[in-house]
Amino acid sequence: MCPGSRGVIICTPRDRRREIDSERLSQILSRVRSGEVSIEDALAQLINLPYEELGFAKIDHHRALRRGFPEVVYGQGKTPEQVAVITERLASAADRVLVTKVEPECFEAVRERVPDANYHPVARAITVNRAKDTPSHPGIMVVCGGTSDIPIAEEAALTAELMGNAVERAYDVGVAGVHRLLDHLPQLRQARVVVAVAGMEGALPSVVGGLVAVPVIAVPTSIGYGTSFGGLAPLLTMLNSCAAGISVVNIDNGFGAGYLAAVINRLAR
Repeated sequence: MCPGSRGVIICTPRDRRREIDSERLSQILSRVRSGEVSIEDALAQLINLPYEELGFAKIDHHRALRRGFPEVVYGQGKTPEQVAVITERLASAADRVLVTKVEPECFEAVRERVPDANYHPVARAITVNRAKDTPSHPGIMVVCGGTSDIPIAEEAALTAELMGNAVERAYDVGVAGVHRLLDHLPQLRQARVVVAVAGMEGALPSVVGGLVAVPVIAVPTSIGYGTSFGGLAPLLTMLNSCAAGISVVNIDNGFGAGYLAAVINRLAR
């Protein structure tokens, strides 16, 4: 039960949690004003405030405080309406939103609620970017083995760009024609981190790892003939690379690679 202006009204769990959050926030801010708590300590407490309950999802509005970037939505397996509601709620509190692995019909549902959302058909991603005037930081390069790997490479590049980075690209530079990769050697050696995306046998990250002195993030894709086993063969190749300094994300996880590259580039500045 919650007190109301006309007596007592029924309070839902969501209402009660908001009341508790508001009380706690007021207490923290009052203690900051009185000098009992520093701004840094207050931020540390705010990081742990609860989430927004939607029933089918719990929105972590404070992830940007903890991680430096808002919660990212994995769209696959969700209905268009679920994606639309989640995106709307995230966009109500954040200047950047990223939704991955979605089809155009999902975007149509999102656009009805978030008019400034954009769809990127190659990467199959939705973005909201209200921080376009923020300077972009160079240092990330994304390369991929073949044209069929571009969707995953674009997911990585788009993620890094939304996180405030300028990304260079070199696509269709696989080891079957390694001279195509070597044409981009100057750019590779200027990068602070390289994302290498490849299907088939997945040898590209090993070659890149032998040419540069920076971290290489390897991304196996599900592209390949039968014995690539939907990306398992390139995944194992990358995990067994003899080149040092290579980390490996999961099959088709361009988002994870782009996110990690952005974190590395931020630390390297």
